[in-house]
Amino acid sequence: MSAISENEYRYNETMKLFPAAAEPVFESPEQQAALWGREWGCDNDVGKLRMVLMHRPGDELKIVDPNKRIPEINSFGDVEQGWFWRGDTLPPLDVLQAEHDALAKLLEDEGVEVVRVDGVGHDRMKSCYTRDSMIAVKGGAIVPRLGPKIRRGEEAQSYRTVSKMGMPVLRTIHGSGLMEGGSFMWLDPKTAVVSRSTRGNEEGARQIEEVLNAQGVDLMRVDVTGYRLHIDGMIVMLDVDKAIINPSQLPFWFLGELEKRGIRTISVRPDDPVSTVNCLAIAPSRVVMSEGVSARTLDALDKLGVTVLQTPYNNMYLGGGGIHCSTAPLIRDSV
Repeated sequence: MSAISENEYRYNETMKLFPAAAEPVFESPEQQAALWGREWGCDNDVGKLRMVLMHRPGDELKIVDPNKRIPEINSFGDVEQGWFWRGDTLPPLDVLQAEHDALAKLLEDEGVEVVRVDGVGHDRMKSCYTRDSMIAVKGGAIVPRLGPKIRRGEEAQSYRTVSKMGMPVLRTIHGSGLMEGGSFMWLDPKTAVVSRSTRGNEEGARQIEEVLNAQGVDLMRVDVTGYRLHIDGMIVMLDVDKAIINPSQLPFWFLGELEKRGIRTISVRPDDPVSTVNCLAIAPSRVVMSEGVSARTLDALDKLGVTVLQTPYNNMYLGGGGIHCSTAPLIRDSV
């Protein structure tokens, strides 16, 4: 009896002639352009911003009931339904939309393609803060898993939006993992950071790390204090060697790490709005900030060569997120 059939022999010889190829890697420019239409994702937080995901606030905010107050935390809210709105002011929807529209127009005027989320849940009143529902890495997206029940599902809408455009999804945080986009940042193309808090746990960090390690990227963990949520309220990169920080909210070892890496820092001042750190670099040393930044901080930024574009966003911040929170980069130039 023959050890191998004629058909099996031919099959084996065919596979020798047409082998599988691991190189070039998935994230390489030639593979991205040939198979996925363009180079997707980001490997930094400061390169020229090419595409961003946003959602204009809309009818989902109707769940906010001005008759429901939680006075002990100075907030509107409903614990059972899971929604909350900080402070004692509820701006009209058209005011929020006007601020959001102004931000989107500023970005478009700067050459950024603004992609709108394709529909949101009727009661997902935080959907305008798209940062949390999408993380862009080299070659594609990581779909996060949001923590609070009022936000769970935003990530599905963002996933459907980017997948329709052809953006590869490299990972979806699953199981017991938690991670939100505001908990993720790039220090440089070979180093990313996640904050562990009520909105991002170690299992979520581990799953992100698997994707990054395959790309030769190290992941640092920063444990935030108390009930603070995201690292983007504590530090945002402005250029490859510049960052704006709130030093009172970052651990000492991390401040030392920034110094060791040659990253110059600008600290927010007591007279700055709380949204000041929550800004967005749209190119190296070109940054969008909410109006109201103190003259002292603007002077410090100017001395470091940082150009600041201001836009009104204080009413939008009342909902729990600033300019950085409202923008999820999908494509940036490498630096």
